[in-house]
Amino acid sequence: MNVNNNVNLKPFHTFGIDMPCDVLVEATTIEDIMAVYRNPEWESLPKLILGKGSNVLFTEPFHGVVIINQLLGKSITVEEDGILLTVSGGEDWPSLVEWSLEQGLSGLENLAMIPGCAGSAPIQNIGAYGVEFKDVCSYVDYVDLTTFKRVRLSAEECRFDYRDSIFKHELLGRVMIVEVGLKLPTTWAPTLTYGPLKADKDLLTTPREVFDLVCDIRGTKLPDPQVTGNAGSFFKNPIISSESFQTLQALYPELTGYPVTDGVKIAAGWLIDRCGLKGHQIGGAQVHPQQALVIVNVGEATATDILELAWFIKLAVKDKYGVELEHEVRFFDSQQETRLEAIFAQSQPFSH
Repeated sequence: MNVNNNVNLKPFHTFGIDMPCDVLVEATTIEDIMAVYRNPEWESLPKLILGKGSNVLFTEPFHGVVIINQLLGKSITVEEDGILLTVSGGEDWPSLVEWSLEQGLSGLENLAMIPGCAGSAPIQNIGAYGVEFKDVCSYVDYVDLTTFKRVRLSAEECRFDYRDSIFKHELLGRVMIVEVGLKLPTTWAPTLTYGPLKADKDLLTTPREVFDLVCDIRGTKLPDPQVTGNAGSFFKNPIISSESFQTLQALYPELTGYPVTDGVKIAAGWLIDRCGLKGHQIGGAQVHPQQALVIVNVGEATATDILELAWFIKLAVKDKYGVELEHEVRFFDSQQETRLEAIFAQSQPFSH
């Protein structure tokens, strides 16, 4: 366990913004995690478990203990009804997907290049190109941070939903995910129903070809956080009622949607783009010129720059389309998780 005080979090989150924390712990074992929570010196301090920092924004200096999940290890078990891939929570997700293909396994190829670690994947129920984490999840193991008992949840018990799970609700701040079990097929069962994969489905005959195409698409559409600071898709694709969708489509015939259980899912990037916000900049924060769903750090952006730009986007989309955008990126203030609406609850609209 590596412990340091007054650490700049810039290298530990993909927005790459200068923001200090009081204590930073790099944990490589479950025992390290327990030691942090049992340390009497830190008992009263807020604690935040961080993976790759690919979906977070620190809005203020964090006056507590940030714990970096560095639990590593993975194994393959052949079972009667498929392949079980056992993965420790700190494993890098993009590397895991590529490694699985190298082992001759399929099922994760649509989820290529999603930044983050395996332990973060269930929290967000990550997804791309027609596949979500819940589709490959067998179980999630966590350590209860009060009792220090290890608990296993089935995929059903995780209550996965669109970019959501039980880990954002009842278990928020109470557990640390230490392992995930992924159930993969023994024979390839491709999912080629989404966007460009559907268009090229006749050419995609192997998992590797799907993986390569997904990587090519993501590499073209999304900025590399190692080059330009960002947290990927900033806003969720909103789900609106069928009636609201029909009303909007009558006004904007080019609007498309995907039917889901609760209504129709529409593209947040399309809404932002049609508000003319590609390239819009506040301070060092910018709406990416090629992908309106991404906010990038184009040069020494502050957290305030990003927050103001996100709020401006939210207000613009609400004003033009009557649609409420919800941020996918998780915000943390000096002590706990917060939301954009809470930060600007007393603020007036910006005029940027």
